[in-house]
Amino acid sequence: MMKLAIAVPCYNEQEVLDETNNRLTQLIDRLLDQGKVNPDSRIYYIDDGSTDRTWDIIENLSKHQPSVTGIKLSRNVGHQHALLAGLLTAEGDAIVSIDADLQDDVSVIEQMVDDFNLRKVQIVYGVRKQRNSDSFFKRTTADLFYKVLRLMGGEIIQHHADFRLMGRPAIEGLREFNEVNLFLRGIIPLLGFKSSIVYYDRTARFAGTSKYPFKKMLALALNGITSFSVVPLRMITALGFVVFLLSAVMGIWVLTNALLTDAMVPGWASTILPIYFLGGIQVLCIGVLGEYIGKIYKETKQRPRYFIEKTTD
Repeated sequence: MMKLAIAVPCYNEQEVLDETNNRLTQLIDRLLDQGKVNPDSRIYYIDDGSTDRTWDIIENLSKHQPSVTGIKLSRNVGHQHALLAGLLTAEGDAIVSIDADLQDDVSVIEQMVDDFNLRKVQIVYGVRKQRNSDSFFKRTTADLFYKVLRLMGGEIIQHHADFRLMGRPAIEGLREFNEVNLFLRGIIPLLGFKSSIVYYDRTARFAGTSKYPFKKMLALALNGITSFSVVPLRMITALGFVVFLLSAVMGIWVLTNALLTDAMVPGWASTILPIYFLGGIQVLCIGVLGEYIGKIYKETKQRPRYFIEKTTD
């Protein structure tokens, strides 16, 4: 029987953590009764520098339940790095990653385990059937993000976040990726192992507030696009060429009118508007270049992505 590990990144999740643990514990007990996992299966809670009672709750759960392990990071490093810490630290033949907010359907993990055991699948993606629980704005921006990333050559699973099962070979493959600018949704498909998809309905948070406001969502989307595609840089080249052609055509038109007609009327618009236009294009291009240079700067320093302060084992 397989040894299952469930990695749960946590940041200020004191309101929901007890219920999350109840549901995950019940799931493991059910899988044990069915003979699908072995008794050494565990739940790993990764505290990402929480400022509330999250770590105290994790320690208490670990004291009373041998199947629970707590991992405390030295500071808040962000969801992606906290999740990576759990994936690379947890022990098991397969590791399921799931957020603590209970929006993902815990019962679907059983189907993931079946795919791993019976179909010998190394990566099982949890994919939302629909996004009715999201606001219109969030649905629209999410769809736009997936379309833009695929258009730019990124490999990503539509409506998949970080709810997935990964076998040990896939985890060891992930260990070889050393980049600091993490976007796991884009990295995992690059591993190339046999994969499958399970669909589920996503619900509202059981308790607490979202840890991914619009600002963080926008930063994650920008990181995903610039970490997996050089298309924005090529778009700058194409844009420069188009502006050059337009400028050349405008120059020919102005010269022709000046030499052959008396229709040219001196004015500020013909001078100011091109300056503002070209200036805006230049600032935009510099911004895109700066984003890539910033990523190069972070990668070349090769700083550690996280530090584990302590564990409950």
